[in-house]
Amino acid sequence: IFLSFFTNFFCLSELIQLFPITKSTNLTSSARKFGRPRFSTAALGVPETWRITDYTATIFLRQRWTDERLCFDGNKSLSLDGRLVEMLWVPDTFIVDSKKSFLHDVTVENRLIRIYPNGTVLYAIRVTTTVACSMDLTKYPMDKQTCTLQLESWGYNINDVTFYWTRGNDSVRGLDTLQLAQYTVEDHFTSVTEAVYETGRYPKLVFHFELKRNILYFILETYVPSILLVVLSWVSFWISQSSVPARICIGVTTVLTMTTLMMGARTSLPNANCFIKAIDVYLGICFSFIFGALLEYAVTHFCTLHQLTVTNSCSAPDNTNETDSNKSKQSSTDRKRERSQHSVWSSAMSVMRRLFCIFDCFHVKNPYHIDNYARFSFPLSFIIINVFYWVYYLYF
Repeated sequence: IFLSFFTNFFCLSELIQLFPITKSTNLTSSARKFGRPRFSTAALGVPETWRITDYTATIFLRQRWTDERLCFDGNKSLSLDGRLVEMLWVPDTFIVDSKKSFLHDVTVENRLIRIYPNGTVLYAIRVTTTVACSMDLTKYPMDKQTCTLQLESWGYNINDVTFYWTRGNDSVRGLDTLQLAQYTVEDHFTSVTEAVYETGRYPKLVFHFELKRNILYFILETYVPSILLVVLSWVSFWISQSSVPARICIGVTTVLTMTTLMMGARTSLPNANCFIKAIDVYLGICFSFIFGALLEYAVTHFCTLHQLTVTNSCSAPDNTNETDSNKSKQSSTDRKRERSQHSVWSSAMSVMRRLFCIFDCFHVKNPYHIDNYARFSFPLSFIIINVFYWVYYLYF
C-alpha cells in the first residue's frame, strides 16, 4: 500500500513539475471534450464466456488517437486519473448488437488515460458486454459458428473520424490461452468496414471469430445413452414369446426412458426449439427403433394367436351337403325356407375362407421366425443409418 501511494504521489509531482498551473490550465482548456482531434483507433481484449444465442465477453478496449492540442515538452508519457476523462475528448465508440454492458468500477472505475508528448492519447477501459450472435443450430452439436464483435462510431461519420486496427489481426490477443467449456476457437480475423444509415456513413471495426463446438460432452451425455437404450430394446428378441410381462416391461420402459431423454435434450436449448437440430434427428431415429421393437412383439403375438384360426379356416370341410340332407326330413315349406337362408350363409362363409387363405399367404408360416429376423434386421438397419447420419453431419 505504501509503494502504491508513493508511486501516485511521484506521478502527481512529476505532472506538476512538467506542467505549471498556468500551462496545466491551458492544457485542459484547449483540449475541451467538445472538440474533435484528428483520428481514432482501437485495440481489443479477448472474450471469456459464451452462451447459445449470444455471448458475454470481458473486453479490454484500448483506443488511441492524436490530439495536437495536448502536445507538451518532454520525453515521458503521463498516466492520468480516469476521472479526468470528463475533461478530454474521447471517441463515441459503441458496441453493435450489445444487449447489456457495464463498466467495471472495483475498486475504482477501470479506466486508463495516458498522454504522450506528441499529443497521442491512449484511453483504455475494461467493460463486460453481452452481444447477440446469430447462430445456425441445424447441425447442433456438430456445428461451427461464426460470431462478430462490431465497434462503431455513434455520431461521427467517416468525414470526422477514421477507425482502423492498430496491428491488424494481432490487435486481438490472448486467444492462444483461451479455454471455453463447449467451444474451440478455430480462426479469427479483423476487418474494417462502414455502416450506412440515413444520416450518413459511419466507420466500423469488426472482429470475426469461428467457434467449433466440442462434441465429446454430447456423445457421453446424449448419444451413448440413446444407443444403449436402443440395444436394450433388442433384448426382448431373445425372450420367449410366452413371457408377455417381461417383453412388455422392456418395451414400455425403454420408450418412456427415451422420451425423457429427448425432453431433457431439448430443454438444454430453450431458445432454439423452433427448428429441428441434428441431435433431434438422432433421438428421433433411436425412438423409432425402440418403438419398432415394441411393435415387433405385438405383431409376433398377434400372428401366434391367429395362426391356428387361419389354418383351421382354410382346411375346414364344407358341410353344406350334409346339412341339406338332414334338412330333407323336415316339411316342404320349412325345407325351402331353411335352404334359402343356408345358401346365403354358406356362400358368405366360403368367401371369408378364401380371403383368410389369401391373407395367410402374406404371413410368416412360423411366427417364431419373426424374432429371428428381427435379431439381424434391427441391428443392421441401425448401423447403416448411423453411418449415413455421422457422415452427413460431420462432412457435409
